[in-house]
Amino acid sequence: MDITGLILAGGRGTRMGSVDKGLQLLNGRPMVQHVLQRLQPQVQQIHINANQNLETYAALGLPVWTDALPDFAGPLAGLQTGLMHCPTPWLATAPCDSPFLPADLVATLAAGLQREGAELALAVTGDGPTTQTHPVFCLASVTLLPALTRYLEGGGRTMGAWFDTVRVARVHFADDAAFRNINTLEELRQSAQHTP
Repeated sequence: MDITGLILAGGRGTRMGSVDKGLQLLNGRPMVQHVLQRLQPQVQQIHINANQNLETYAALGLPVWTDALPDFAGPLAGLQTGLMHCPTPWLATAPCDSPFLPADLVATLAAGLQREGAELALAVTGDGPTTQTHPVFCLASVTLLPALTRYLEGGGRTMGAWFDTVRVARVHFADDAAFRNINTLEELRQSAQHTP
């Protein structure tokens, strides 16, 4: 499969004191660099979705796309933007605040997607009542762009509600810690004890 990667860095970072989470340092490097290091080998090319500090992100040497929708409309707006600019049939996304993401994220999502004949695959961890969905880790067909645009233009913002309208493969991963995202400065401090 020919897949483009997209790092979602378009949020406000409210829980971290309204800072740009992707640019916060973890072990001396911005979190976005940790995500880039893990995601880049898994895809043919990679882009960044950001709504602030655009020059800083562009200095990484990658295309940077801002949301088509105004006012920090959430991760689905980032996905929409990625699909708008995606030069390949498939787009894989990961958030800028998850520096421990699996090295086989894209391959595992692609295998699940093909196995189930789906339009979109997303990561799931745990079993039974402890099952947790990680919707910002997904692999989506660019053919979903019109449906996603209609959903967003109708005021929809919830990932789960939109996923219910498309053919989704929920792909299980064993390592829940790999999907840990860093939302607060305390979590950032604690995560510095681990090497992504």
